[in-house]
Amino acid sequence: MALPGLVFFIVLRYIPLGGSIIAFQDYSLFKGIANSPWVGFKHFKILFDSPDFYRIFANTLILGFLKVVVIFPVPLILALMINEVRAVLLKKGIQTALYIPHFLSWVIIAGIAFDMFSLNGIFNTVRDWFGYGPNLIMQDERYFRWIYVFTSIWREAGWGTIIYLAAISSMDPQIYESATIDGASKMKQVRHITLPLLLPTALVLFLINLGSFLDLGFDQVFTLLTPMTYSVGDIIDTYVYRSGIQEARYSFATAVGLFQAIIGFVLVYVFNRISKKVTGGGLW
Repeated sequence: MALPGLVFFIVLRYIPLGGSIIAFQDYSLFKGIANSPWVGFKHFKILFDSPDFYRIFANTLILGFLKVVVIFPVPLILALMINEVRAVLLKKGIQTALYIPHFLSWVIIAGIAFDMFSLNGIFNTVRDWFGYGPNLIMQDERYFRWIYVFTSIWREAGWGTIIYLAAISSMDPQIYESATIDGASKMKQVRHITLPLLLPTALVLFLINLGSFLDLGFDQVFTLLTPMTYSVGDIIDTYVYRSGIQEARYSFATAVGLFQAIIGFVLVYVFNRISKKVTGGGLW
């Protein structure tokens, strides 16, 4: 049963690691990896010397911070709320409604967002009812990051509750029965029983999320970007697409990807060490 998963990771995760070597070469499609000249850290130097790098890196860090601090807790909160719904049909209906957006592509999600906030969209229509003028917030850099957060929660939060709900369903009901007999309210049961038992699961998911701290999802950001929001929405992934892929600078694009991977590994390693000291648990 584990074989398909092992094949997936070996073929699509571990074997491609060998291609990281082109980050230290002037890679040519015609010469291949074996015959492309070595240039050492040339492409990393180009990256760090780029006048746009620090702005792009700052945008990536800010969105990554919002992803971890604002977006990550939402599935946990939703799972706790869904778990308290006692009507089975209502509970399943809520879960289904929350899961559905996960199966929509980011192109569709972005299209819906642009329609909602267009001149004739529901947002500006409601503003008009109250006597306010139109506001094209999709073209306003002040709102881009919060639109990123809103669309991320809308698409992924419901799907993220699956693991938490599975963990909650595996908890011993006798613990809750004992707490009820002792007079513990629902809030106290959540605070003193459910949350502590969910902590190991949340911790593992948090560490996994940290590994992709700088990997914000090219397709999401790219479909939401407009020329007016590049100053706050242009991230490493979109920068690599423009300057690495479109211009066929494969070595440069690989160098940036390797830089992202190293940052992710360092974050996971550091927070895993902290987690083991504080809670006694971690990824390894």
